[in-house]
Amino acid sequence: MKDQPLKKGIKAPDFSLKSTPDQEVSLKDFLGKPVILVFYPADFSPVCGSELTLFNEVLPEFKKYDAQLLGISVDNIWSHLAFAKERNLHFPLLSDFNPKGKVSKLYNAYQEEDGLSKRALYVIDKDGVIAWGYISPIGINPGADRILKALEEL
Repeated sequence: MKDQPLKKGIKAPDFSLKSTPDQEVSLKDFLGKPVILVFYPADFSPVCGSELTLFNEVLPEFKKYDAQLLGISVDNIWSHLAFAKERNLHFPLLSDFNPKGKVSKLYNAYQEEDGLSKRALYVIDKDGVIAWGYISPIGINPGADRILKALEEL
């Protein structure tokens, strides 16, 4: 279903997205460690700013589980680089810009009518299998508690 996260226990769809103008990050690069995917609507929006700043502050907790955090939105790479610099983010922001929303759609995290990624979270285990997923109302910062709980349960 479109408004539901992908089901726990299925193989996470692989992808490659730009993290800088000349570098790509692929999900398969992180096999062997848990991955946290954070889909979000837009760089520089108030809720996204607070959400990603919170995740940046919780990075040491994520690292205790050897987990890699990846932010994904349909903004272009230049917007991501400016946003990461302004917010002092220490994790990659990946651009799902062209073709727009391709990866977000794979994860049921694309809002077609607005052309944005939904606010969605996934924890993928070290074998590349979805361990947990959540799609949040777009105007609400879902926080990090459920991510940490999902990591604990791996």
